[in-house]
Amino acid sequence: MGVPQLDRAQREVYKQLVRTAVASREASTGAGLEESLLELVNIRVSQLNGCAACLATHVPAARKAGVSQERLDLLPAWRDIEEFGDPERAALRLAESLTRLDSVDEREAATSAAAEHFDEGQLSALEWSIVMINAFNRVSIASGHRVPIDD
Repeated sequence: MGVPQLDRAQREVYKQLVRTAVASREASTGAGLEESLLELVNIRVSQLNGCAACLATHVPAARKAGVSQERLDLLPAWRDIEEFGDPERAALRLAESLTRLDSVDEREAATSAAAEHFDEGQLSALEWSIVMINAFNRVSIASGHRVPIDD
């Protein structure tokens, strides 16, 4: 028996996850969050979780949303790069905190920092986006999704 493909083995559960992700993206867009910011968050979370399948999806989506290759290359070092603005830094800090499940103090500090740049609707939509990419990372990793690499 191989690794179960969760997106295929329990199709209705996966369909509900996709519906939730669509609702989350609509909430984010409706709240005024930029596509480029959401994709940076998706990529950073996927980097932390080591999800190649999600990176293969969200890196091209970030480029399409206007994120430069240089910023994508430097994303793991966002704390040390001036080109990432304060709202991006706050969003990335929150994404890392909710992905790593940091201490309560760090999560509260990350949320407070994000609240300085995002209103309540934006902040909750951003947190849902982080929750959703973490869920998809875990589905892809548990399913053993592979990404073909062109040489």
